[in-house]
Amino acid sequence: MNSRRFAEITRWSIAFGVLAVIVVLYHRWIVVNPTTVALTLLLYILVLAAQWGLRHAVVISLAATACYNFYFLPPIGTFVISDPENWLALLAFLATSVIGSRLAQKARDEAEEARVRQREIEVLFTLSRELLQTENVAALVHALPELINSSARAEAVVLYLLEGDRLYQSGLNLISGVEIPHFRQLALTLSGPETSAGEETLIPLRAGVRPRGLLMVRGVRLSPESFQAIGDLVSIALDRAQALEDVAKSEATKESERLRTLILDSITHELRTPLTSIKGAASTLLTVETMADEDRRELLTIVDEESDRLNRLVSQAVEMAQIEAQEIHMNFSPISIAEVVEHARTGCGSVESTHALSVNLPPLSKVMADTEMVGKVLCNLLENAAKYSKPNSSIVVSAEERDGFVLTSVADRGIGIDSTEQALIFDRLYRSRAQGGGTPGTGMGLAISRAIVESHAGTLTVTSQLDHGSVFTFSLPVARSSN
Repeated sequence: MNSRRFAEITRWSIAFGVLAVIVVLYHRWIVVNPTTVALTLLLYILVLAAQWGLRHAVVISLAATACYNFYFLPPIGTFVISDPENWLALLAFLATSVIGSRLAQKARDEAEEARVRQREIEVLFTLSRELLQTENVAALVHALPELINSSARAEAVVLYLLEGDRLYQSGLNLISGVEIPHFRQLALTLSGPETSAGEETLIPLRAGVRPRGLLMVRGVRLSPESFQAIGDLVSIALDRAQALEDVAKSEATKESERLRTLILDSITHELRTPLTSIKGAASTLLTVETMADEDRRELLTIVDEESDRLNRLVSQAVEMAQIEAQEIHMNFSPISIAEVVEHARTGCGSVESTHALSVNLPPLSKVMADTEMVGKVLCNLLENAAKYSKPNSSIVVSAEERDGFVLTSVADRGIGIDSTEQALIFDRLYRSRAQGGGTPGTGMGLAISRAIVESHAGTLTVTSQLDHGSVFTFSLPVARSSN
């Protein structure tokens, strides 16, 4: 308060000081006619009105009129005016000074109002842009106070939601939980924004006509319309995020139901073949009393192999469901692709017993991955390469580093994949028309592999040509801590 008073006294001193300088300058040292003096004083008053406002300009106008009469209108040295024309000149000077000051003040007020409106529009635009970038309700309510705080440059922002009596805050002088009953009462009773003397504005939040909560903004000067607009933006953002979540949940439910039906139909179809084989072999063993040992062993082998196929099908279906539900915990750590290759070779040693496996790995940065899960991907690709290529043919594992990723490829000289099916083989339970008949499989291995790779922020792709083989390539991000 003292600083403001000192500033005000300083302004009045400067205003009267400049007036005194002009009067003394023209009265003692520079000889000019009264018109020049009047124009100089008028120009000074207009500048004063533009810079400091109407109050200073009007007071200085009255003082300047008195000085103009006393020092420059005859008889000089008195406040008496002998010539009626001088009365007209004096009144014209006073009227021009006051009207000019008023116009200058009006222009100043309009410019200030335009700046205020511009700032309010900038605040609303910035806030709306930030709010539209968040689509999750939980993330939005946590980020809202900080977004409003940074957009409006507030001292403190408090968001209270009636649902769950939740309180979210940002800035200085945070409040405690004991204020929640007071906030609840205000949220239920306030009809519009209210600003207290301490520059603390309370804004009710509504979902339609139903109260939703309360927003408190401290240290911000905006118009009531702008505060209401902020409240409306927050309410709309919460409604939008909730609607997007509801749509996503609805779509997820539909997709889950579709997937459940698809898996049930496909598994039923896939189960029928091994079950038929098992049933036939078991029935034969039970009904035929005398059977050669070789025939009995062949039937038992069928039962054993088809049982393994059933077990593999069920295990992969469960694993796929766990990956999509994010129920599998992965331990990410910096590992080398060489470690992954060794892990895969250990897990699927049967590949090297039937095919020539060649590994070509240059020095590479470490990747951020789960060794076991990525090893499962590589093992699946190696088994597929062995399954769909001729015995003793070569399988090549290679890798390269590109654009912050390590790309690992498995190439074979098998039957290849038609171009129309290359985008479909990663779908659940899809099997190529050329491969699905004679080669055993569940059609879920590649879908599981792609889900694992994508959970590592990578990609799994294929390049293939019929009768010339295929190249499956998966990418993994380079670990930041790698040297």
